[in-house]
Amino acid sequence: MRRLEDRAAGPRPAAEPGADGRVLPVGAPLATLLPGGGLRRGTTVAVTGTVGATSLVLALLAEASDGGAWAGVIGRPDLGLVAAAEAGVALERLALVPYPGADLVAVTAALLDGLDLVVVAGRVLHSSDRARLAARARQRGAVLLPLGPWPGADLELTCEQGGWRGVGAGSGDVGRLRTRRVCVRLRGRGVAPAGRSARLLLPGVAGRLAVDVEGDASAVDRPIADREAG
Repeated sequence: MRRLEDRAAGPRPAAEPGADGRVLPVGAPLATLLPGGGLRRGTTVAVTGTVGATSLVLALLAEASDGGAWAGVIGRPDLGLVAAAEAGVALERLALVPYPGADLVAVTAALLDGLDLVVVAGRVLHSSDRARLAARARQRGAVLLPLGPWPGADLELTCEQGGWRGVGAGSGDVGRLRTRRVCVRLRGRGVAPAGRSARLLLPGVAGRLAVDVEGDASAVDRPIADREAG
């Protein structure tokens, strides 16, 4: 926590020359989906879904943490560090608060002061607390990533339709789960009312995010309604 306090007192890391310091990078499959091609500092991006939501969060953290950004995860004692590393998250720049208890809001606010991306998995029941945390993210230039529904979020990413591949699927794959096909849907500010969606592998080969080349990945920007009708 002392290291986080030191970071809170200092400036944010400078962006690379030519880069937009207001946008934290994400992997290419997600960059084509998100407005601005990444996670805009100061925003709240909720990640929901009954399938693959945690994997999607790790995919969102991977590129930024690998590039020097600091991330924190609150309220997930079951988070697998091996899976996080395989997803590309830089573990040396990952802070974990597995059991925040009754101090969930205070801990989240403290991490928003010192880190670039903060994932919060516990339930924040009061709208005033949600508004306060969103305001703290805007003031500090951090990205708040609630894992679960978050009324008022700037964006919401929903992971759906997970289906594993690999078991009994041919030579070298028998008995092994290798990739999972999902549909990631995006709604929120800066996105057409119909939303956007993309077919991804989460995880892909070796645990990393990848485009599902067998799905309809060429139509990321088509409205969801049009894709479902096709």
